[in-house]
Amino acid sequence: MARSLPRTAMRMIALKRPSIPRLPRIDEPYEDVFDEMTLQEHLEELRDRIVKVCVSIGLAFIAGAILSPRMLKIISDEANAKLDINSPIDPIILYMKMSLYIAVGIALPIILWHVIGFLVPGLTRKERRLLYTALPFVSMLFIGGASYAFFYAVPTALEFLSGFLSDVFSWDPDGDKTINFYLQLMIGLGFAFQLPVVMFLIAKLGLASAEQMGKYRKYAFVVILVLSAVITPTPDPINLAVVAIPLYLLYEVGLIIARIFAKTTTRGVVTA
Repeated sequence: MARSLPRTAMRMIALKRPSIPRLPRIDEPYEDVFDEMTLQEHLEELRDRIVKVCVSIGLAFIAGAILSPRMLKIISDEANAKLDINSPIDPIILYMKMSLYIAVGIALPIILWHVIGFLVPGLTRKERRLLYTALPFVSMLFIGGASYAFFYAVPTALEFLSGFLSDVFSWDPDGDKTINFYLQLMIGLGFAFQLPVVMFLIAKLGLASAEQMGKYRKYAFVVILVLSAVITPTPDPINLAVVAIPLYLLYEVGLIIARIFAKTTTRGVVTA
């Protein structure tokens, strides 16, 4: 008669049920661990990332050189005139400048990736979480602001300016200044469209609640008008309204986002 195995042996033979890994909870106690690096290591990492950014811009410059003539043609059509030049080498300079701007725009995700990769080791866990949460919205809002400027704000401004006292003035815009006009509004509105993200971070960090920001609407409207006047290079009220109206709407959107998604600050304080 076969002897039965001891219970301890049976337990060793029995298959263990695999455990499912659990993600850490946000409210669990933790200790931030920072990667310590020497100054030389920081400089070497910075050098490597700068080289990679330059290589990405260089590769994107090929696409920029292909798209540049089309973009210059769009700008010329929206300006209602051929772009004026002051030097024989201006066409090639404008072509190269536009190609570089397009290349930087194409390589922007890679640039942001390396900037964040360089900064993240020095941030706390909560700061990293806020950064990663806000980053997609920052990118989308910047693209939205630049697109609004390129497809609506600048064409509207140029249409108004080209017809202003047309029987008195000859409309022959300078090529370099026209491109800078586009660039100023695109970059300005790209950053100005970050207003909802800034308001969310202010409420999430506990600097001011959504209710407190809502009480200062009239002051916010004045600040928006001043900011619009800085972004818009022309003093006329039409172009000022083209910039100020969407910014005020974004302010209201920022209040809604802060009320919904920032009810509790990073310190655990309930704001609403």
